[in-house]
Amino acid sequence: MQNPYKPYPVRIDDIQIATEDKSLKTFKFVFLDPEDENRFAYQAGQFGELSIPGQGEIPIGIASSPTEKGFVMFTVFRTGKVTGYLHEMKVGDIMGIRGPLGNWYPWDILEGKNILIVGGGFAFTTLRSSIKMMLDPANRKKFGRIDVVYGARSPGMLLYKEELMEWQQRDDINMHITVDRTDDPNWKYHTGFVPAITEKVAPPASDDTYAIICGPPVMIKFTQPVLDKLGYKHDHIIMSLENRMKCGIGMCGRCNIGKELVCKDGPVFTLEELNKTPKEY
Repeated sequence: MQNPYKPYPVRIDDIQIATEDKSLKTFKFVFLDPEDENRFAYQAGQFGELSIPGQGEIPIGIASSPTEKGFVMFTVFRTGKVTGYLHEMKVGDIMGIRGPLGNWYPWDILEGKNILIVGGGFAFTTLRSSIKMMLDPANRKKFGRIDVVYGARSPGMLLYKEELMEWQQRDDINMHITVDRTDDPNWKYHTGFVPAITEKVAPPASDDTYAIICGPPVMIKFTQPVLDKLGYKHDHIIMSLENRMKCGIGMCGRCNIGKELVCKDGPVFTLEELNKTPKEY
């Protein structure tokens, strides 16, 4: 059994600036031992701890899909000591990844169902993983209609722009891209906050339709009433509480919401499960 405290050694293989303000960068990592890639078998929705010797580690949702081989990808927001140090690292540098950690979206339950994905800001990373997984030719027939509502503060803050445009052109996924505001006269997508756009474009609630939500707490707070208004059952609303992740294995106790340890019992919960906890998410 892999020691949960021991990171897998990885090499930075590629770095891309993800947003116009350079606050987010996307890193592709290659495992130094090819067998470690097999050991790091993950599902869309899980996270990992990026570990830098002498600096610390930080929990980040996995942005790559399990269908993408040869690397694992994370998009990292520069927000503190560890992420600041990582943003200064170069291609070829060596560090560690611990995981995969946490649970994942219930793909066995979601097979054969319509999926509404609602995301905002840089929390779109694990949703990117999910979309890539579902759109893979080997998986697309396993799911029904796929709708995605994704929002950012401005066009320059949207992640994965090339992929967003590719998905926009497909006929087997319905993309609804929005920004809070823009002065761009050529902007041809939605303008408005994610909850308002969700209310306009979300498919009708049904026993065969599930919603997956991942975003900042304020977005989650105002999206939940919209889904209630649309008639989505609380066991059909699936949330990822990535902002609560800490040590990754439930030992430090700092991730708890009531009796639930987000790192260990989550970060994925249905709203029905969260209704039994304090409103701290």
